[in-house]
Formats: sequence, structure tokens, C-alpha cells
Amino acid sequence: MARAHELLQAGLVRLRRHHPSNRSAPVSALGHGPHPYGRAFGLLAVVLLGAWLGLLVVGAVRTPVGPVDTSMALRPSASGGTKINVSPLGALELDSHTAPIRLDVNIDRLDPIRSQALVQHPERLAGLQEEIGRDVTEGTRDLALRSCAAVVFGATALGLAVYRRPRRALAAGGLALALLAASGVSAWATWNPKSVLEPRFSGLLSSAPSVVGNARAIVTEFDVYQKELARLVTNVTKLYEATSTLPVYQPDPGTMRVLHVSDIHLNPASWHIIGSLVEQYGIDVIIDSGDTMDHGTAAENRFLDPIPDLGAPYVWVRGNHDSLVTQRYLQRLKNVHVLDEGRAVSAGGLRVAGIGDPQFTPDRSTVPAGDPAERMAGIRLASALRDQSAAGTPVDIAVAHNPVAAREADGEVPLVLAGHVHRRATEMLPLGTRLKIEGSTGGGGLRAVEREEPEKVHASVLYLDRDKRILQAWDEITLGGLGLTTAEVSRHLAEAPPPQGPQAPRTPSPAESPAGPAGAP
Repeated sequence: MARAHELLQAGLVRLRRHHPSNRSAPVSALGHGPHPYGRAFGLLAVVLLGAWLGLLVVGAVRTPVGPVDTSMALRPSASGGTKINVSPLGALELDSHTAPIRLDVNIDRLDPIRSQALVQHPERLAGLQEEIGRDVTEGTRDLALRSCAAVVFGATALGLAVYRRPRRALAAGGLALALLAASGVSAWATWNPKSVLEPRFSGLLSSAPSVVGNARAIVTEFDVYQKELARLVTNVTKLYEATSTLPVYQPDPGTMRVLHVSDIHLNPASWHIIGSLVEQYGIDVIIDSGDTMDHGTAAENRFLDPIPDLGAPYVWVRGNHDSLVTQRYLQRLKNVHVLDEGRAVSAGGLRVAGIGDPQFTPDRSTVPAGDPAERMAGIRLASALRDQSAAGTPVDIAVAHNPVAAREADGEVPLVLAGHVHRRATEMLPLGTRLKIEGSTGGGGLRAVEREEPEKVHASVLYLDRDKRILQAWDEITLGGLGLTTAEVSRHLAEAPPPQGPQAPRTPSPAESPAGPAGAP
């Protein structure tokens, strides 16, 4: 009995020690309290999670913008920016700001009453831009107020559930509001009003086949694929033009339009894509910077027969996969201008000169001459350009397949085009010439079916001033590779060239990164 009494007394002592009324004693004195950094990290986690949940649940606002109904919301993001979703057609992305929050705008529906009013009263279109501006300003203000309330509510509610102390919960709500305010200041400080000048539009047609075929089956269904891809690029570019009613660069009806293609590599789908772009954009001239073929044999020449029916003059230079046999065949086709050894032609209102690639790499009986041969070809091109200027017939655009050769034309012409490396790049050369390198319009050719991920299809539409023949802007069209029916159109404005002189640094355009070493793909 004595032993049982002692055990009972010891149990009562332990119960009193752990009773809630005795928890006011400093736990740290016992050496088992949480670390201050741990408490801070836990509070921050509660704040971030609660704020995100608040934005997700009650942070969106619905507001009319012109004739459409939209919903706006702030979402956590590592890079910021603005995303305008036009479901199910695609999205318009703008690099509007840098902050840990992104503005999402969803176009929910076109209001039939407001739309019909615009159709019946066209005079209202004149004030539509001001109306949209007011609607966006009002919606943004409502979104800011609702977002503040949402993060405070979310963080406070989660803090109360976790800590069960009103003071801790209110601290979490205040910290969430402070973080949102800091994000807003960051967005305001990094706001880029020019971002609307370079939107990125991506879309996926709902009418396109859900599965055209994998890389191995694409050969048997190639006809279906190329027709769908051509239809896709037509519809996407139409939608892009419709969204370009925003205050962006609008080509004048008299603007000269050049379609730059390169490295088709025997891909028959390229002719459907090029024909669609020529029709959609009203192209004045097509410039192909080479590697249209794969092996340059006479058996491949029939592949070139669709060129005269593309709807625009076709200017071509030889690539390292194109043979002299290919070049002679093209010279016999109607509406085709073959450039070599600096020869210049007038096509689509432009003076274009170019030189063929000095190497034919499919010929294994010769040793590749490498970059020195390319530089010598570029020097011959530059000399021909100087002769043209001296004769009073200056060239507007120069073309060479390899960027190594194209760089030698620096200072002799405003714009030089190249390909070869299968990736896009825009570079302002030291003496003021802009070098534009196009990716593969053939998606790397039919050999792309052997790869796990097909190479994308690239082409660009260049807008030139009709009077001065100066590049003003360009649209970059990127399509999914073989078996993929996706498309993206991105617009870029041409920056003024730096002061000419030998000391001017070679600076890549922000639109693209330099191409890097010009290897032979």
C-alpha cells in the first residue's frame, strides 16, 4: 500500500507539471523549446500558404472589358508577367513586370448584347479604346482591393487554425499584406509598358486531330499532318492579327513584307506552310537562305517543283546540302531567282544579293574547307556589295547560308540573312548591319522522325519601310515539329542600329541570343 501511495503521488506531480495552467513557465529553460529560426520559418510558411489559398479562393474579380466578360486574378509566380487566356484558342503572354506575382486575365465570353450594339452602331468603335482603358483600370483597382482582403483573410484564418492564438493569427495576416504590398511595389518598379509591343501568342486548334501520329507512324499519315499544320498556321496568324488591335506595331498597307525561310531539308510540309504564310501575310518576296535539299542529288529535284506556285517571287542561295545540280534545276523554274557570287536581283520591290555556300558537305570525296572558305565567300560577297553601291544600285538585303560568311557583309548593307545552324538569332554587327539567322523551316527535315523530340519549324515575316528599305519589325512563327500541331507567333520591333565605327561593340539583340559557333548540322 505504501508503494502504491508513492506512485500515485508521483503521477499527480507529473499531471500538475503538464497542466495547461503551468505552461506559462519558459519552456526554453528546460532545453526543449523550438529554435527562433524554426518559429520564423513556420510563420512564413503559414503566411505564404494562407495568402495563396486566399488568392485562389476569393482573389479573382469578374469585370467587363469592352464587349467581353473577363475574370482577373493574381497568382504566385517566379517570373511575373501577364497572361491573357483566350480559351480554348490559346494565350497571349506579356513580360509586363518582374515580381513574385503574375496577373492572369481569362476571356470568359463575348457578351452578345454589347457586341450587337457595336455592330449596329459602328460609330462607337471610335471610343472603344478609351472604354477598354477605363474598364481595365477599374478592374485592376477592384482586383488590388480584393487581393489585399484575400491574403489577409487566408493568412489570418490559417494562422488561427495552426497557432490557436489571435495575436499570432493577426501577425500572419499583417505579414501577408506586407508581402503583397512589397510584390506590388516590385511590379510597379519593373513595369514595362513596351511589353505589349512584343506579345507571345500560342494556340492549339480544337479542330486539329488529337493524335496525328508518333514519329514512326508520321510517314503513313504525312498528308494529313501537313494539311492540318498549314491550316493551323493560317488560323493562328489570323487570330494573332485580331489580337494585335492592342497598341502594338501595325504594318502600313504599303509596308514591304519578306518571308525568310531556311534549311527546309526535303520536308514537303514546308511548301504548305510557306504557301499559307504568303497568303495570310500578303508576302512580297520569299528569301530562302539555303539547305533546301538533303543530299543535292538529281533525284531530289522534283521536290522543288511546287516553288513557282507559292504566290511570291522566290529568292534562293545555295546551302552546304545543295549541289550545283540543284542550283541549275532551280534556275530553270519560273518565278525563282538564284543568287551566287554576289549577283543582285530586284524582286518584290527589293534589291537582294547573295552568294552560295562554297562547301558541299554530302560529297565525302572532298575534305571540308571549314570556316576559312566561308570567310572568303563572305569577302567576295562584300566586294560585290561595294560594287553595287558604287554603280548606284545599292543592295537592300544580302543573303548567305552560313553566318560566318554573312558577317563579312557588315557595313555594306543594312540587313543580311543566313541559316545553317537550325536556331534563330538576331545580332547587330559592329559596323551597323543587322544579321538575322533563321531556324529550320523544315523542322530539321524528314530525319527528324528519328529523334525522340521533333525539331520545331521556324519562319519569320520581316516588315520593311517601302521608302528607305529599313527593317521596322518582324514576326517569328514557330510551329510544332513532325506530328505536333501547335503554333506560336511572336512580334519584335527593330531597334535603331548603334553608331557606325570600328570600335562599336558587337551586341546581340534582346530578341534573341547569339547563334554561337557555326557548326555543320
